[in-house]
Amino acid sequence: MNNYRTVFSYGEAEFIINKSRFIGYANHIKTEEEALDFIEEISTKHRDATHNVYAYVVGENSNIQRFSDDGEPSGTAGIPALEVIKKEDLRNVVVVVTRYFGGIHLGAGGLIRAYTKGAKIGLDAAKIVDMVVHQELGIKVDYNLYGKIENFLLANEYIVDEVTFDTSVNISIFVDREELDRFIKTITDLSRGNIEIKKLDLVHLPILDGKRLK
Repeated sequence: MNNYRTVFSYGEAEFIINKSRFIGYANHIKTEEEALDFIEEISTKHRDATHNVYAYVVGENSNIQRFSDDGEPSGTAGIPALEVIKKEDLRNVVVVVTRYFGGIHLGAGGLIRAYTKGAKIGLDAAKIVDMVVHQELGIKVDYNLYGKIENFLLANEYIVDEVTFDTSVNISIFVDREELDRFIKTITDLSRGNIEIKKLDLVHLPILDGKRLK
């Protein structure tokens, strides 16, 4: 289980060049089937468009990479869209760039630039994020130590998922896997060992500018 980059959600943006309208779409997907479903959805929405070009990368190791020029000259549409995904080092992403022809031919170079831009603005609209591996921890601490622990967690902006109050205070928290050992040592020292820490699941969390997105 490794960190990787992807998009957070659905994104859409458009521009016009030489009277041709280009609409860039992007979305987060987990399987090739989800990618194909999204492509079909956009192609159906724009069935009257001149072209619906697509590209996608599936798998944390980029195992599956596909593209289509959808009738544009070979190498001028699908590959440029795929190259944007690869340049951004993204995984589990699908891009569709829709074109409504405006009557003016753009030439091979113009098409490459247009489809590159269409893919890029779609991805930007979908918010590029880092999917960072976090360890979920269950922490149990006495009430008299909770204030100190809470201040530490807030000051260091750890991701606290839930706090419940029973005979003890139970804290569900996510910690970046790379910081885990340091976190456990620090919080154990802070509580002088009077704390219970249980490792739960490893999960990917979307992180943008150091903050978790929900």
